[in-house]
Amino acid sequence: MKDKFFTILKLMPLEERLMGVGMIKKILKFFGITLLIFVAFLAVFLLVSTVLEYRPADVYVLDVTGSAGRSLESGDSLTILAYNIGYAALSADQDFFMDGGSMVRPAEKAIVERNMAGILKFIAATPADIYLLQEVDINSKRSYRINQVEQFINKTGMNAAFAYNFNSIYTPFPIPMIGKVESGLLTLTNLEVKEATRVSLPVPFKWPIRLFNLKRCLLVERVPAGEKELVLVNFHLEAYDDGEGKREQLNKLMALLIQEYQKGNYVIAGGDFNHIFPGAAYPDVYPELWVPGELDESMLPEGWQFAFDASVPTCRLLNKPFSGNYEDTQLYVIDGYILSPNVRLDFVQTIDTSFDFSDHHPVLLKVTLE
Repeated sequence: MKDKFFTILKLMPLEERLMGVGMIKKILKFFGITLLIFVAFLAVFLLVSTVLEYRPADVYVLDVTGSAGRSLESGDSLTILAYNIGYAALSADQDFFMDGGSMVRPAEKAIVERNMAGILKFIAATPADIYLLQEVDINSKRSYRINQVEQFINKTGMNAAFAYNFNSIYTPFPIPMIGKVESGLLTLTNLEVKEATRVSLPVPFKWPIRLFNLKRCLLVERVPAGEKELVLVNFHLEAYDDGEGKREQLNKLMALLIQEYQKGNYVIAGGDFNHIFPGAAYPDVYPELWVPGELDESMLPEGWQFAFDASVPTCRLLNKPFSGNYEDTQLYVIDGYILSPNVRLDFVQTIDTSFDFSDHHPVLLKVTLE
């Protein structure tokens, strides 16, 4: 083929040959310049992203909006609701590209507004002393820049603390791109909050992926409880890693919980584990897609316990919209609690909302401080 091309080229008149060579040079020059521009743009983008990367301290004190609230005593009972709201964008009519779907965000802002209205209505109809919320956005392209934290604070009037779990100036994938994300954990309570802190968790991703990914944390609140403290921990552990990040984050969570209990405190940790609770696995409908980690009872010291409800799934896979049929949907029980030995479990219930407003179901807990 190559010899034939040069034979044809030799048979062409000199003027035409020169014009052909000139055209090839112009094409190569165009592609060369285009490649240089792309490389330069990519380099500048990575440089800016690196300079502006969110680099939280290992531990820092958070602002708590509101100060009024009741303190606790031994023997008091508490109701807690843990709910990953999926930034009000992962309702039953949505799928998600990381789970085998194709969508990055809802097609229109009205969908997020509808979901937020539904979540706020549910919260108002489900009284609790404490709400542990995950994936709450402040200023994100994926949720049309709606300040969801502000809406929760205004609606409930409770004391509130927010900690970033995801803070990226621009996440440049997939197509269309995720873009700017400001999202995290929100704890609401009618109790007196002595202090709220953000405790960083290990980040499993390397540069440059780290620049555009989550920097997960624990949101730790301290509530006076007689001569002790009630230590509340809100969290959302790693999802899309090779498994090592999950293990490291879980180890750090447990180390903090045990340390606080050894001080004599009451300890309640709740949220999205991204791990299946022991004995709570649902059938693998799509085993080739996302698989969470697994929790083991042996990780808990004597007297500690998981609190979860396996009778209802707490999460669905977002490879497709939810049809209402549980049998053709990949389901998980990955949301729940860990309780220290001095916290008595009274009941725990997963509330089936048919995934109307989020890809997760809320989990309601009642406990007594012993």
